Amino acid sequence: MPYCANILVVDDDESMRVGCVQTLIEEGYRAQSVDGGQRALAAIDKVSFDVIILDLKMPGIPGMEVLKKIKETDASSIVIITTGYGTIDVAVEAMREGAYDFITKPFTPEALLKVVEKAVDSRRRELEYSLADVGVTDSASGNKIIGRSHATMKITELIKQVAPTDSTVLIFGETGVGKELVASNIHHLSLRREKPFVVVDCGTLVETLFESEMFGHAKGSFTGAIETTQGKFELANGGTIFLDEIMNISVGMQSRLLRVIQEKEISKIGSLEKIKVDVRIISATNKDLPGEIREGRFREDLFYRLNVVPIYLLPLRERREDIPILAEHFLAMACIKEKAKRPGLSTDAMRFLQEYGWPGNVRELKNTIEYAVVTCKDDTIGTEDLSIIGGDSTGESKEFKEGTLAQSEKKEIVRALEQFDGHRAKTAEYLGINRKTLREKIRRYGIEI
Repeated sequence: MPYCANILVVDDDESMRVGCVQTLIEEGYRAQSVDGGQRALAAIDKVSFDVIILDLKMPGIPGMEVLKKIKETDASSIVIITTGYGTIDVAVEAMREGAYDFITKPFTPEALLKVVEKAVDSRRRELEYSLADVGVTDSASGNKIIGRSHATMKITELIKQVAPTDSTVLIFGETGVGKELVASNIHHLSLRREKPFVVVDCGTLVETLFESEMFGHAKGSFTGAIETTQGKFELANGGTIFLDEIMNISVGMQSRLLRVIQEKEISKIGSLEKIKVDVRIISATNKDLPGEIREGRFREDLFYRLNVVPIYLLPLRERREDIPILAEHFLAMACIKEKAKRPGLSTDAMRFLQEYGWPGNVRELKNTIEYAVVTCKDDTIGTEDLSIIGGDSTGESKEFKEGTLAQSEKKEIVRALEQFDGHRAKTAEYLGINRKTLREKIRRYGIEI
């Protein structure tokens, strides 16, 4: 089946509209039609179309005028002109005004599909190029940093500058803002790209097992040590180790980590052998580390070792220009994952996405779009299809349809809790919110675990 493009047919001839729509739907496209320029412009204002098939000769608003208004609204719109043999010169003029191609009437279904397929391929390539142009592409992992905001562009430029160096990096940002993605991009654009990228979730490290997890242990060094193991630093040797949420390790663990950074060597538990490690360290936190230093919860000397190149990631609510392209990207990715036809996003839905506070940041947006793709019953995602789990920055959910959002939010939280056997940390991560917000919602909805 071809790429499931969304196509609008604009023609005052009913038989032409019906024939085109039927041909396109049978080929696997989504298609609808309107009978004039006024309705075409109204439809385009509500839904994003990949391709518009426009008849130039219609009553009411002239086709050429409709074309100009379409291009004013979205210069990237792909418009195919239909015209009679006697008006090919007009079609050529339309192409000068931004039309992609034209097809002369009468035409066969095969001729229609040929020009549409060409247009859809162009649209797909355009989307791919735009995604590549607006951010750093991690070619090794396939992940992208996507966005057109000034803040995002500054981050992508900083990544390109710092990646080829061996400097230690500390990434600051709220939960769900994309700290691991930035770290991954730095690694895969660095000279260490062929070596391992090892992620350590510091929030899951148990202090009594810290040295074993990070540095490994020798066989027989303690009860249950039935074989010699490699720790995270040894696994990352030659590559990059990413210490996520570094603030979650205790002061005692911080001193042991500092020693390894200074000496660039480790010793396994139960072994006197010193093992040299060549590892680039990237850390991340959602805390105010200078404030934690003042409170005595984080070592100042470790902070200065980690904070050679600081990178500050703004929350999504402070770079709203990124939301439309992120939403379209997650929509495409969700459809591939779910093997679903790609619905459009209504104007109201997109407006809501841009106005919402996104406490769970990019991760929450991704989950919201994926939920909509799975549950949407129509060809267009409306506000009623959006289930917002995170709530606004105060923890309160923003309801755009009385009762609907709160009910779906509670169901989604209950389902997630059941999926992770009541484990709140895993549930919060899955939903793209922090544990405090999850606790508040469990209390508010009276959810029993």
